[in-house]
Amino acid sequence: MSLRERLAGARQLIHRAFNQEDLDLTEGGIGKPLFVLAIPIVITNLFQTAYNLADTFWVGRYSTDALAAISFAFPMVFLLISMAMGLSVAGSVMIAQNIGAGNERDAEYAASQTVSFSIIASIILGVAGYFSVEWLITIYGASPDVLPLAVNYMEVISLGLVFMFGFIMFISLMRGAGDTVTPMVVMFVSVVINIILDPFLIFGFVDNPFFAIIGMPGLQDQLFQMTGYTGDGLRGAAIATIFSRALAFIIGLGIMFRGNQGVTIRLRNMVPDMDFARRILQIGIPASIEGVGRALSVNLLLIVVGLFATPVVSAYGIGTRVLSVVFMPAIAMARGVETMSGQNIGADKPDRAAATTAFAAKASFLILSAVGVVAFVFAEPIVSIFVGADQENAGRVVEVGAQFMRFVAPTFGFMGIMRAYNGSFRGASKTAVAAVISVGTLMVFRLPVAWLGSQTFGLGSDGLWLSFAASNVFGATLAYFWYQRGTWRNVDPERARGAAPSDD
Repeated sequence: MSLRERLAGARQLIHRAFNQEDLDLTEGGIGKPLFVLAIPIVITNLFQTAYNLADTFWVGRYSTDALAAISFAFPMVFLLISMAMGLSVAGSVMIAQNIGAGNERDAEYAASQTVSFSIIASIILGVAGYFSVEWLITIYGASPDVLPLAVNYMEVISLGLVFMFGFIMFISLMRGAGDTVTPMVVMFVSVVINIILDPFLIFGFVDNPFFAIIGMPGLQDQLFQMTGYTGDGLRGAAIATIFSRALAFIIGLGIMFRGNQGVTIRLRNMVPDMDFARRILQIGIPASIEGVGRALSVNLLLIVVGLFATPVVSAYGIGTRVLSVVFMPAIAMARGVETMSGQNIGADKPDRAAATTAFAAKASFLILSAVGVVAFVFAEPIVSIFVGADQENAGRVVEVGAQFMRFVAPTFGFMGIMRAYNGSFRGASKTAVAAVISVGTLMVFRLPVAWLGSQTFGLGSDGLWLSFAASNVFGATLAYFWYQRGTWRNVDPERARGAAPSDD
């Protein structure tokens, strides 16, 4: 049996384990297919977290300046990825609606066009990013020691942006077709390759801590004598990221061109169609605004947090990291709702789309509320995991961080509700509504409450934590009542799906 046959067999085995073979999202029960879609998304996100942790681990061992450079580079990367997310949501929604309507040809056309425009957009943004990174990072306030490291990193990322965009697009298009297992497997391959390459491309074969960790320090001398490679520092970390993403994108293209799993793309359908581009932008731009708005809200809230002493700032950083892990199930459930709603709307089954949303909102509320109980009861031990015993003011950081958790934990379930309804709005092509709810909750509501509570009403840091809890409830309430208005049902099916041009 060839390696290709073995890999194909392993992929089929994984698909059967998650019951995604012949999965029909428009018929039968709701709970099982929704969870079958969501669980691989959670695992995929965990793989992404592992990649981030590995990068931070090796870069931190290289130098503190390199670690600081990554911190300055991250806002730019996040902004670029947010732009990609808009295009990916548009492609995913159109594919889901076309598959639900039984329009396989239109689904193929939507996928092919989305890939083309993502490549074009990534090249334009990559070139613009390459020539502006030094200026932007200087504005961020990077020190003279950190600036060249951050620039080196972002120049490589900018040149390889097409691969990062492409891989994100592959994940989204496959999800729109109801396949979340294949992207999970490809993500795993990408993360493993990145973790393997990181220490060698950063350190080379001289003073590489990897060999000390595995107990073979003599091996690096032999390898250095053979190659003379001394590593490329932070630029090497960027190269590892781009290489692993490039390989994943190529694998993804191969899967989509072959067309025996998920969605199919065809070369003849990839010639840019400007009429189709306008439809992609109509759906994608609001989705990008939602992502950018989330990023800006976090950065703007840091201004308020920065008015407090270091223990509060540290507690905020720990708390937000914990929340990012806690909300993974809600994000996965929302992506599942997006796909199921899209396919059922395409199949002209709005009542089933509504039932899917209601189920997801209830399930997310119950699951995250249970997590909230655990976080409330064990707040101090959870925060302590992220605080070194010898850290200055460690006790105060744990105390404040635990207070943060106790304020927010009882409202975890409400964030799940908002995510579920926003997923349904996106599935119905109502990405502008989802953007208004998210940005309104995080920037129009949370930020003023944080400022007023902590500064005007004298609640101190408790005012910050109160803003999180109150905005979670506000966002869920806003999303629920907006959904009940039924405006998501007002969808022009053919316009929403983006039909392929006639062959006539």
